[in-house]
Amino acid sequence: MSPSIPGPRRAPARGRRAFAATWWGQAWVTALEDSTLDSGRLSRGRTYARQGMVGPTTVAPGQVKAPVQGSRPRPYRCSVHLSVLTDTQWDTLLDTIAARAGHLAALLGGEMPGELVDDARRAGVPLLPQSTELDPDCSCPDWGYPCKHAAALCYAIAATIDADPFVLFALRGRDREEVITQLRARRTAAQATSTPPAPAGLPAAGAYTAWGALADQPPSLPELPEPAPHTAALPAAPPPGTGLSAADLERLMADTAARAARLLTGDTTSLHLSQHEDAARIASSNCGPEWFHRLIQNTGAKPAAFARLTRAWRYGGPTGITVAEQPRTPDPTAMTAARTALTETLTEMTTPPVALRAWRNRLTLADHGIQLRLGPDTRWYPYLQDDDGDWWPAAPADPDPVTALTSVWQQTER
Repeated sequence: MSPSIPGPRRAPARGRRAFAATWWGQAWVTALEDSTLDSGRLSRGRTYARQGMVGPTTVAPGQVKAPVQGSRPRPYRCSVHLSVLTDTQWDTLLDTIAARAGHLAALLGGEMPGELVDDARRAGVPLLPQSTELDPDCSCPDWGYPCKHAAALCYAIAATIDADPFVLFALRGRDREEVITQLRARRTAAQATSTPPAPAGLPAAGAYTAWGALADQPPSLPELPEPAPHTAALPAAPPPGTGLSAADLERLMADTAARAARLLTGDTTSLHLSQHEDAARIASSNCGPEWFHRLIQNTGAKPAAFARLTRAWRYGGPTGITVAEQPRTPDPTAMTAARTALTETLTEMTTPPVALRAWRNRLTLADHGIQLRLGPDTRWYPYLQDDDGDWWPAAPADPDPVTALTSVWQQTER
């Protein structure tokens, strides 16, 4: 069944990033704009999209379609076609995604990994559209290619592609559920072929008898070796009805061992985590899509909010989550010094200078969608704003606010 996107769409803001804020969304817009030399029709299409003239949008294999209101009372029927991938190309693409554990987690988090697109392209699979692939169609009498109505549809769908990269997969022929199911099957098959047989071990009764034979001269305990990574499969399956698989228990055992090793070094951070902080910690370790969804369900978190916390942990650990959730009032001297340094840097980088707004521990460049947050560890955490106005952690923190700014500045410029 084709996914339907409600409309009319909210009119995007004006400016360079009006229709696509991400690099993959911009790739769609670039494919559209490179497909024609008629800048006038593209300009009118952008106006139609901003005015909310594009109705409910339906994505199906090989096409996206929607009614677009024009000058007549009855909306025009518009569509844009894109070639679907062959079965061989799909096998190559799915193998490429499955080859790296973080690819699917990134897609589920609303991001299109650049390495995935590059690897697929080198393998001959075009995931992002080329300018020669987009084929617009409209019921209006305009002979333009594309006409302003089809152009409006292309611009409007760019924001949807921004928010959900799986829309590109659906246009290429397979929807989100089908892609995830086939990736899960690949991972299960890989685990089945790579899991070594369980060691035979020694029955408890035999071990006790052997120990008794040495009762007169009990051996001294040897020095404990460095813990080796857990590679052996569990000797028995988890009890039925628990909802856990052997792979789940093995991951929990590995996580427990890693936390114990950190405790031995004096790192007690994991002893003081709340439930949602610990869930974000686990999700940030590329735990896979099944665990990611279970963590969302079991914590009762909203998917987007949980994805933001996961990214906050990845960039800053528990302090990163504190910065993401809790505005604070820092030392005014630190804020003043940072604001002065940033203003001097921005004066050199931009003409006219960018307006810098301060609120509590946050310095915001609204025109560029950049925000820096001062954490309790006196480091600056960079954030970027998405099309819905939400702020997302965007890079690791840095003690220098100028370094933190430059780490995300190029992302906004792209």
